[in-house]
Amino acid sequence: MSAATAADLAIYAAGAVCWRLIEGRMHVLLIHRTVHGDVTIPKGKVDPGESLPRTAVREVQEETGLTVSLGVPLGISHYDMPDGRTKIVHYWAAEITPEAIQRSTFVPNGEVAAIEWVTIKKARTYLSYPADVDILEAFSALVDAGITRTFALIALRHGKAVPRTGDGPDSKRPLTARGVRQAAGVVDTLMAWRPQRIISSTATRCVTTVAPLAAATGIPIKQTDLISQDALENGEADVRSVIGKRVRSRKTAVLCSHGPVLPEILREIGLATGSTLNGALSDAANLETGAFSIVHLSAENPSAGIVAIERHAPLI
Repeated sequence: MSAATAADLAIYAAGAVCWRLIEGRMHVLLIHRTVHGDVTIPKGKVDPGESLPRTAVREVQEETGLTVSLGVPLGISHYDMPDGRTKIVHYWAAEITPEAIQRSTFVPNGEVAAIEWVTIKKARTYLSYPADVDILEAFSALVDAGITRTFALIALRHGKAVPRTGDGPDSKRPLTARGVRQAAGVVDTLMAWRPQRIISSTATRCVTTVAPLAAATGIPIKQTDLISQDALENGEADVRSVIGKRVRSRKTAVLCSHGPVLPEILREIGLATGSTLNGALSDAANLETGAFSIVHLSAENPSAGIVAIERHAPLI
């Protein structure tokens, strides 16, 4: 089987290590599956047209009755299925709040017989599959490092815009039809991290990109020239002040800006958190239109440095 054929036949799935503190001790959530008779981490297959982060949130809700927002990525497991295909599963951490526990809708069903909160030590012995244990160990390493509760700064490049012309200011260029679809298509994925702030360049193409997200969340768009391309080209940008405020707030935020400004945004996140300025930050800034990078930071101590970075291409 060729590599291309194998990739085409792969089954993609996503899930989350759900966690909370019970009497001051770290516990994770395991599910006891009815038909398979096994114990696993909540996860499930991607639906057509669905992003992996959206899959993780949906599958946790369907299997456990819990509504979650994602934290840091924990890794990817690969294993062979009985039919010869490879299953590729992406995992994130997800804190379960007391409010989510109170709103849980779980009842035993034909897919999941029970859910159980256990310590990490017990989870190692309860889990049925080595691949799940590997993901649990990735989470355990974060716990040992004192990194559990996190927030994210999400750098989003605006959707595809009409080309520059000599007519009118560059800042007024609208999105193309594809750009409009990208703006709508990114909403479900971004909502997997439940952003609390939306910051945008004042350029039309940026504001229009985050408008569907603002409508879906009810969060107003904070427009600022300080991260606009015009301000950067005129020497009037102040990315540092924008990023400094976002790091101090310790709230997950989406920042929509331009290709030339994104390297400055990622660089300032690195500087504001005492992180090493390396190739990972440069790669995170190299985004096509409609794509975004997520920089995960410790909510307890952002100055401890970047915990993780992930990049997401547009679905459209």
